[in-house]
Amino acid sequence: MDFDSIIASITTFLATYGFSIIGAIVIWIVGSWVIKKLMKTVASLMAKKNYDESLQKFLTNLIGWALKIILIITILGILGIPTASFAAILAAAGLAIGLALQGSLANFAGGVLLMIFKPIKIGDLIEAQGEIGVVKEIQIFTTKIITPDNKLVIIPNGTLSNGNIVNYTEEGKIRVDLTFGVGYDSDIKQTKEVLLNVISTGANVLSDPAPTVNVSELADSSVNFAVRPWCKPEHYWDVYFATTENVKLALDKAGIEIPYPHAVEIQKKG
Repeated sequence: MDFDSIIASITTFLATYGFSIIGAIVIWIVGSWVIKKLMKTVASLMAKKNYDESLQKFLTNLIGWALKIILIITILGILGIPTASFAAILAAAGLAIGLALQGSLANFAGGVLLMIFKPIKIGDLIEAQGEIGVVKEIQIFTTKIITPDNKLVIIPNGTLSNGNIVNYTEEGKIRVDLTFGVGYDSDIKQTKEVLLNVISTGANVLSDPAPTVNVSELADSSVNFAVRPWCKPEHYWDVYFATTENVKLALDKAGIEIPYPHAVEIQKKG
């Protein structure tokens, strides 16, 4: 092919598709600018409505990609490419990908539900899927929690959103359930006073709701007391361990016996 033929082919191509190409370029530039403006507006509106930060990023990205796909399909239509067949191919590809990634899509949907309905948020102490810990991060597919012994647990959002979630932080208060047993010879009123004094004066123990001490069981070898102080969720283990130690010290000081097995000496007759 000689030079004149090449020039003629280029001229014919430009005459046929030139305006379409220019129009597509213009629409891409204008459309991209409009999408950026819309994204800023959406982000600003969600910030004013105090949307969760993770939810803001997720929704803006989702809307942004949806608008870009619409823009690309529009440009393909301007260039004369049949958008109906393109949409069919895209739908078929989406179906195939969806079938291959069912678990991931379930986790994705679970992440959306967690971010929309907000049963948990970053910093909450929760119990879910047999794990207990503080929520570190809520991602699109998984949620990360830190256990009391500083282990990182990653829970898929699909199972998390479909299972039971115990949120210890939501109400701002949590009860520490402890049980202590004393001998049957101990004075019940005195024991209750000692136990109530320990939890009432304990560090990080709340006065509202008021801590309680009640006889919970007449066991085989002890009278058991249900000791129930309240505290903030972040102080749970501090109150738990401090109360256990202080109760032992207080009962010893008051001369109240905590039953325990006694060794029996067996003397053999010679």
